[in-house]
Amino acid sequence: MKRLAASIAVVLTFTACQDATEPEDPAVVSPAFSVAKSVRIIDLGTLPGGTSYQARRINNRGQVMGLFDTEVGTHSVHVFLWEKGTMIDLGLDEDDLGTSRLPLNNRGQTVIHFEDASSHQHTVLWRDGTFTDLGTLGGCCTWPGDINERGQAVGSSYTASGEGHAYLWERGSMTDLGTLGGCCSHARAINNRGQVVGTSITASGEWHAFFWEKGSMIDLGTLPGRNWSSAFAINDGGQVLGSSRTGGGGVSRAFLWEKGKMTDLGTLGGTFSGATAINERGQVVGTSRTAGGDTHAFLWEKGSMTDLGTLGGTGSSASAINERGQVVGTSTTGLGERHAFLWEKGNLMDLGTLGGTFSGATAINERGQVVGSSYNASGDRQAVLWRLGPARP
Repeated sequence: MKRLAASIAVVLTFTACQDATEPEDPAVVSPAFSVAKSVRIIDLGTLPGGTSYQARRINNRGQVMGLFDTEVGTHSVHVFLWEKGTMIDLGLDEDDLGTSRLPLNNRGQTVIHFEDASSHQHTVLWRDGTFTDLGTLGGCCTWPGDINERGQAVGSSYTASGEGHAYLWERGSMTDLGTLGGCCSHARAINNRGQVVGTSITASGEWHAFFWEKGSMIDLGTLPGRNWSSAFAINDGGQVLGSSRTGGGGVSRAFLWEKGKMTDLGTLGGTFSGATAINERGQVVGTSRTAGGDTHAFLWEKGSMTDLGTLGGTGSSASAINERGQVVGTSTTGLGERHAFLWEKGNLMDLGTLGGTFSGATAINERGQVVGSSYNASGDRQAVLWRLGPARP
């Protein structure tokens, strides 16, 4: 493993406030956006031979996990862990920089994909420098999905017959969760009650979202007029977040499933909505098309979808929400750049960059610490941590 002796901190203090550009659709009201807090953006540093760093997760202990390229121009991607100024290369190859979930619980556990010398895909659980191979359901390969605070992990594995089935791993034992009647299933998320959600092929050959609990898999169905659905998040209250569309490339709509009922979250006036995260209060964030054709970040709560607006540009997207209702994501600015934002109580804050034209926020913990990536003045993409403080005089 490789270590970094120190990180680089850049302190940016913003005090200006400005109104967002009025949207084309008068029914969609963008809030004012503000940068009236002290924002400290910390470059998490580099590792030997690494480029293009992206921080993906942060837990309540302040541990950060992310990805970086190990060779310029290739897709050899490693996972890093950063804590208290030190970055560690976990030395595991990820198959796709854009789709890796990299779940991280507050015990510092994660499940990660890697490829062995025989090009077989495996899933390992990592904690405190120790790797545990989760094994398989009898086939050659496994893929990670999620891990909860109890250390229960879910994902998918090949069986001895070559089918891909969702699994639940706990204390060294892997359980086959089965399917909805078809050949395949994949578990995407697990809450702290051990309830699992994901997607499975049905007996009729369609992909449907499922809910699994205590040995029973339930088909969540689809939204009216659609035949495809997928579930990818669940909170401890059993509220399930997903999307539904017509197979073959139809327009997706975000849904919330609870106690047997699937609710269409609607849109900001356009045809599309896609949810990304849900907290324990049932607040949902994501991105939706507006009536004017732009895409904006939204917050959905108790049947109402709020447009979070932009940083002066035409588009924004939300990636995460914490239990305080703070939302983070990325937005275009009035200058055409893309910057990370924090939304709180109707105000959109520009989190700034390391000196380049891009930054994006991907996660926020309960302490309000935000992680993501930013270009620096030299055009290098770096993993960053934002720490917020009160406005300075």
